[in-house]
Amino acid sequence: MNDLPNQPPMRSGARILVDALLANGVTRAFAVPGESYLSVLDALYDSQDQLSLTTCRHESGAANMAEAYGKLTNKPGICFVTRGPGATHASIGIHTARQDSTPMILFIGQVAREMREREAFQEIDYRQMFGSVAKWATEVEDARRLPEVIARAFQTAISGRPGPVVVALPEDMLDDAVAVHDASPAQRIPICPHESSMQNLASLLAGAQRPLMIVGGGGWSQATGDAIRHVAEQHHIPILASFRCQDFIDNDSSAYVGRLGLGAPPYANALVKEADLVIALGARLGEATTQGYTLLIPPSPQQSLVHVHADSSELGRVYQARLPINATSPEFAEALQRLAVTGDETRRAYLKAARQAYEAYAEPQFSEQGLDMQSVLEVFTRLLPDDTLYTNGAGNYTLWLQLYIRFHRYRTQVAPTSGAMGYGIPAAIAAQLVYPERKVVAFGGDGCAMMSIQELATAHMEGLPVIFVVVNNASYGTIRMHQERRFPGRVSGTSLVNPDFVTLAKGFHLHAELIEHNFQLPEAIARCVEHAGPSLLEIRLPHDAPATPPRH
Repeated sequence: MNDLPNQPPMRSGARILVDALLANGVTRAFAVPGESYLSVLDALYDSQDQLSLTTCRHESGAANMAEAYGKLTNKPGICFVTRGPGATHASIGIHTARQDSTPMILFIGQVAREMREREAFQEIDYRQMFGSVAKWATEVEDARRLPEVIARAFQTAISGRPGPVVVALPEDMLDDAVAVHDASPAQRIPICPHESSMQNLASLLAGAQRPLMIVGGGGWSQATGDAIRHVAEQHHIPILASFRCQDFIDNDSSAYVGRLGLGAPPYANALVKEADLVIALGARLGEATTQGYTLLIPPSPQQSLVHVHADSSELGRVYQARLPINATSPEFAEALQRLAVTGDETRRAYLKAARQAYEAYAEPQFSEQGLDMQSVLEVFTRLLPDDTLYTNGAGNYTLWLQLYIRFHRYRTQVAPTSGAMGYGIPAAIAAQLVYPERKVVAFGGDGCAMMSIQELATAHMEGLPVIFVVVNNASYGTIRMHQERRFPGRVSGTSLVNPDFVTLAKGFHLHAELIEHNFQLPEAIARCVEHAGPSLLEIRLPHDAPATPPRH
């Protein structure tokens, strides 16, 4: 008798893979199609009412969209690319997901198993290639192992410190028909702080005159940020955001005192150096946040350090904390709310002074030029709602956003802590797909935007009303700034000759306008807001415009 109860049906490897994605709640994936995983594309055809596929124009764009999707949802962003060039193009998204602690899974079509280790067409060993940057890199050689491997991929991506997983899929394996049961969906495992650790923290806080909290990392939520803000306000603890994590705490909170990272304000750096207790919550305390590991000196900082992190291997990796706490940020925030600590009047004055320093530093200083970034951002924040989601890549232009935009909700800032150029455009597309009801604005310098400009076609194809802003100063501005500092008057390799961005955007079927004077801003931005599809504004700055805000 072959009619055994619970006998699973015969399915192709590709069908098993797609079923595993559906079981884990995946509703969207990003891809550039390739012949090495045609069977997956065919399996997706039968599930398109459950799982939408966004077809991108470059694998770096697809990977960046998946990474941003993971940031925004706290669920693994899914990306499919083909072997060889497709995988190498997508590697930037894996690097960003690793440095930004973002859950993500990259599926790569691979050469057929019988072709392996012959340097077949576009063959790469992905375990070796991604082994040092992904949380886990593997290859599925037996279709019967697919449920197990996909379950582990999801579990690895979301557990502890979230991050990227790479799974290579030999094309012939995807065609194999096997009978195998599906695995259960992956489950997020809370990591709660020990009661004794929280009591030790209470003792440290009670004796601190200049406590400081640094927030960052993955796995946060609006509720986590609200809980931390409430405790900090109640106990008079200033909060600094680590690099590009400004939206973790409402910037109007009396406890929020600014940011750390590239171009951080001098007063913020001084707060870290002068603190007698630093509580790092979720942040790795990397190079950018610590000014090259100078604000806190490894391995044993002079400040009493409480380091809270979801991954135990991060605790003690660089800094020997006085109190290491292995906990996810939501669970720590919940435990912190139950902590009985009273801030004295000295701490109240200390927090007030730190907040005043932030307010003074963030006060706009408008220039007399015909067009300036302060005015650009002032008009955007005045015309758009507080829940507008801003994305950006890397470059000097980002310093203006970090200084003059006040973030009030979690995930209204989506930017790469990895410092990757070309991120803002694909990230904005992912953001608009996640939040179709919200306004999304992508900022990019002329150098940054040109690294992913082809994804404007994706925005048009998906009908997304993203506003893309290109800040054009005809140079790789950050490198030019460093070049002028080190080798004054010796410009080499940093000048750019750009396309007409308005004409280019119109070629992609976008509404587009050129801005050369401040008076053009209100009406032009209003037209973009009202436009039903994607739009682009080219902000053409004069050559003598300051590259960074005046305080930097």
